[in-house]
Amino acid sequence: MMGAGKAVVSLFTLLFMMTGLAAAAETPAPEWQTRLAQILPLLGHRNWIMIVDSAYPLQSSAGVETLETNSDQLEVIRTVLSAIDNSIHVRSIVYLDAELPFVPEKDAPGVTAYREGLRAALAGHTITALPHEQIIAKVDEVGKTFHIVVLKTNMALPYTSVFLQLSAKYWSDDAEAQMRKAMSNAAAK
Repeated sequence: MMGAGKAVVSLFTLLFMMTGLAAAAETPAPEWQTRLAQILPLLGHRNWIMIVDSAYPLQSSAGVETLETNSDQLEVIRTVLSAIDNSIHVRSIVYLDAELPFVPEKDAPGVTAYREGLRAALAGHTITALPHEQIIAKVDEVGKTFHIVVLKTNMALPYTSVFLQLSAKYWSDDAEAQMRKAMSNAAAK
């Protein structure tokens, strides 16, 4: 049988361990994930979320909100796409830099593994590749009117940014085109 002193020590040890487990279970999400959860319901058609490398410049447009994630880029991509996919109101249109497939491994060690990881992270999503400058021009124009969220990662490889243009989940591009055609036909009569 255990003495009273040993029982008290064992009880305190057990309580200390339980407190530590509870604290670990309640570890808050990183600040960027908390902010994403707050802002995603406010975002809609024509807003953008950009997941960018560490050298992406801080933009000065009023509509651009930049958050440092201090996280792995593929992890951020998976987290953001999951949040969008689980939303009721938005879907993502994915843009990648057309330069990415041409970045050689010898000049950017790790780019091949990144491309493979990115392919897996974007599985099931339609991807549009455009030259980097064209995507930036689109973003610059959109930023004059609509909110853009930039999530900077610890990625240190060129042309690896992922640009997500948001669109209405409950209204497809085909439905929009059909409606516009019906409107045009009605106006022509």
